[in-house]
Amino acid sequence: MNTMKQKLYIEYPLATKSPNIVWEQISTAHGLERWLADHVEEVGDDVIALTWGEVWTDHHTLEAKILERQKNSHIKLRWVDEDDPVAYWEMRIGRSELTDELCLYVEDYALPEDLDDLHDLWDGNMERLHQFSGL
Repeated sequence: MNTMKQKLYIEYPLATKSPNIVWEQISTAHGLERWLADHVEEVGDDVIALTWGEVWTDHHTLEAKILERQKNSHIKLRWVDEDDPVAYWEMRIGRSELTDELCLYVEDYALPEDLDDLHDLWDGNMERLHQFSGL
C-alpha cells in the first residue's frame, strides 16, 4: 500500500527583527551546520549533503536538491531519494499576522503515522537554532 505523505506546517516565532540573520542560518552550509545537521556541504549544482553523526563513525547522510532559493524569503528543498512526487521541505521567513513578529515557517511532509515524530524533530531543530544563534 502506497500511502501519500501529509503536509506538516509549523510557525516558529523568532527573537530577531532581521531577516538577514535568519537567512544566513537557513540558506548556507555554515548556518545549517549550526542547528540542522552535524555536517553540511554543497556537493553539486544546488545539491547539499546533510550528515548526522560524525563522518568517521556511525552517521547518516542525505542529499537534498535546492528547488527554490529567494534571499531573505525562503528556501525549498527536496530529498534526492524522495519517492513521493509532492513532498518537499521549505523554510520561509515571514511576519506573524497576529503579532507582527518575525517567524520561521516550516513546511515538511511525512506519512500520517510519522507526523508527530517529524513535528518533534523540527521542535528540536528550532531549539538548537535558538541555543546557537539566539533566534
